[in-house]
Amino acid sequence: MDRAASESVPERVERVAALVRAQSGADLVVLPELWPQGAFTYRSWEPTAEPLDGQIVTALGTAARDVGAHVHMGSFVERDGDRLFNTSVVLDPGGHIVATYRKIHRFGFAAGEPTLLTAGPKPVVWSSPWGGVGLATCYDLRFPELFRALLDDGAEVVVVTSGWPQARIGHWALLARARAVENQVVLVGCNAVGQQGSTLLGGRSLVVDPWGEVLAEAGADEEQLTVDADPAQVARVRAEFPVLADRRL
Repeated sequence: MDRAASESVPERVERVAALVRAQSGADLVVLPELWPQGAFTYRSWEPTAEPLDGQIVTALGTAARDVGAHVHMGSFVERDGDRLFNTSVVLDPGGHIVATYRKIHRFGFAAGEPTLLTAGPKPVVWSSPWGGVGLATCYDLRFPELFRALLDDGAEVVVVTSGWPQARIGHWALLARARAVENQVVLVGCNAVGQQGSTLLGGRSLVVDPWGEVLAEAGADEEQLTVDADPAQVARVRAEFPVLADRRL
């Protein structure tokens, strides 16, 4: 979030919950990675970490219920006993948790996430009203084997919540299109913006169809992107160009 440096976590949660409530008519609302604490403000993680039944999830659950939409609430630093995780949460229109994913690939090269957070144990595909939705987080985008695992578990859509830096934003768009094309999925990528610690995040949230066409793309500043996507296109593309049937393991 662009105002992260000047907001407390409770203030940010209140503001983001209001943004979610404003998305009237949406089927699915998606937020970026670690928006409550900041993807690169490591010192804030431990003192602001919360369990799944903490105030962050509770507030977004209320917002999901108010707007009547499914909400992929991005990710936050989850506390589970003495361990911390980078955890994504999906809420249904009643505000109930229907899926959680703990980030598998931790970014930092022996600093940051690898030293502070525990890696998630497995890929997650959510059985949504629109088909299988695979969940991935930021750095996961660089690991095609994870997306193959999501594909094998029934993913037709993949949601990637992210805090991708501006310095490598070209990779973000390139890899998002590659993952969509090679797995013939709709890919929804929501990336954070603004300055977090010493890192400038790149924004450019986007939605890519199974042919790799970018249906919509945001800019580098905070904004709400509204997109009409057709999950049924996945089956049509896979039938028209059945490349996945030719896989050899």
